[in-house]
Amino acid sequence: MPAAQKRLGELNALMAADNFWNNREKAQTLIDEANSLRNKIEPLLQAEKQLDDFRVMLELGEAERADAQPKVQQELERDLATFFKDLDALELKVFLNGPHDRKNCILSINAGAGGTEAQDWAEMLSRMYQRWAESRGWEVEVTDALPGEGAGLKSITMLIQGENAYGFAKAERGVHRLVRISPFDSNKRRHTSFASVDVIAEIEENNSELVIPPNEFQVDTFRSGGKGGQNVNKVETAVRITHLPTGLVVASQTQRSQHQNRATAMRLLLSRIYAQRQDEQKAEMERFYGEKGSISWGNQIRSYVFQPYRLVKDLRTGVETSNVQAVMDGDLDAFVNGWLRAGCPTKRMQGVKEDDD
Repeated sequence: MPAAQKRLGELNALMAADNFWNNREKAQTLIDEANSLRNKIEPLLQAEKQLDDFRVMLELGEAERADAQPKVQQELERDLATFFKDLDALELKVFLNGPHDRKNCILSINAGAGGTEAQDWAEMLSRMYQRWAESRGWEVEVTDALPGEGAGLKSITMLIQGENAYGFAKAERGVHRLVRISPFDSNKRRHTSFASVDVIAEIEENNSELVIPPNEFQVDTFRSGGKGGQNVNKVETAVRITHLPTGLVVASQTQRSQHQNRATAMRLLLSRIYAQRQDEQKAEMERFYGEKGSISWGNQIRSYVFQPYRLVKDLRTGVETSNVQAVMDGDLDAFVNGWLRAGCPTKRMQGVKEDDD
């Protein structure tokens, strides 16, 4: 805290200088750093002040008459319950100290082993994550979706915009396993399906850490499908960009204009390139891009069992709940917070043995 307060004082002095805006890019960097420090310092100072207020209330309560003390105690317990809840939220923010945790994130879901059943599972996960994001006040924009054959989704990519979106959503990266009676099986047999979730931080096109020559990109346009306005299926507004050296491909077709789709696709592609480069450079950044494993048995991070019993269990932390419907409606905070409190483990669960029954 003293070091953070000292640095904030230095930044405030720099921002008060007459020549501060001479270099706008540097000025914005300093402003972002100051805001980040302020967001860490002020909540803690506020919590300390509240704690002092509680001590004063306790002393005043002890000085009250015996018949008045129960009322003071009830008031204290009510206020302390709120205080502890806010303190838990503050503690979680302390864990989000990675270089990209504050950024927006790009979340992709891909159906794995299981055919139509897996594609339906991918669509269920898509709905779950969109509801979770919306419950946290984040904005969700689906940038690309590939429908399944008959039902569900083969893949979907969405941009989640909000404070600490990547910091929280990175907990969901891995393979998710579903066990249920298949609605697509006339014999009503139990099926196991898999889908992978990939989460990377959004990197802006003007990021100084990532400079890529224009000739490394191949841009293709095509006609959009589905809803989107009068231009859909009439003009080529959708954009697909390929990074030739790595073979990475992204597409965007949800915006109304080709220019908007190109900007969105470029952000997605740069984010994937940056994530891949970080993975190659630093082994500790494995969770950023390269450790999902195959989308099949033995690599799952979480199991969702609908039948014969109801249970959602995180295999990394042991957090579980029997309220499957709430989880599918976006109630994921217990799993995400549990992962953060466990120290953000990055090693993929290998050889997890689970009985289908």
